[in-house]
Amino acid sequence: MKVEAVLFDLDGVLVDACDWHYFALNAALESVGASPINKEDHETTYNGLPTSVKLKMLDIEDSVCDLVWKLKQDYTLDTIKKYAQIQEEKIELLSYLKREGVKIACVTNSIELTAHEMLKSTGQIDFFDLIVTNEMVENNKPHPDCYNFAVKTLEVNPKKCIIVEDSPKGMESAGLSIVPNLWKVLNSKQVTLENYRSYVNENFDSDGR
Repeated sequence: MKVEAVLFDLDGVLVDACDWHYFALNAALESVGASPINKEDHETTYNGLPTSVKLKMLDIEDSVCDLVWKLKQDYTLDTIKKYAQIQEEKIELLSYLKREGVKIACVTNSIELTAHEMLKSTGQIDFFDLIVTNEMVENNKPHPDCYNFAVKTLEVNPKKCIIVEDSPKGMESAGLSIVPNLWKVLNSKQVTLENYRSYVNENFDSDGR
């Protein structure tokens, strides 16, 4: 069975940017006199959630939520421009998928501006057939809407798709979706052509294709 599409999460999968969001959110919180999130709480509770959801969980007053949200996005963009680098191992993997005729999607809780800037700054954006962002579905991860939307938009068989995720919230979203195949990775360093082919060899009758 040939793989028809690979649906990649963004932060921690295509880009090692989880800390970027952590630092940007804390900078925004501190700018309005709110307490920052400690690293352990971010990794175990908040990582992978949209900023708007994080702010609700933190009981940030409605009167300052919009300001904190905007500051966080501004700080994130500044961080991307400062730290992003070309991801050669991702380009190798994405180039291979393109040659094989596999459709490629990025499915993220990030907003469109942030997601596109991350992919552009790391040299990946031109490979994608679809980029699903925060604004495109009503319920973001850990709900399955974003992955189901990607499958339907790409017009592919969900049984022939692979979701690539690293965070608990993302894995929960994948597990509830119509796609049965989940490639779990610890971080973006594991998202390589060699590891992709190993996953496919173990889960598809396709000789690594």
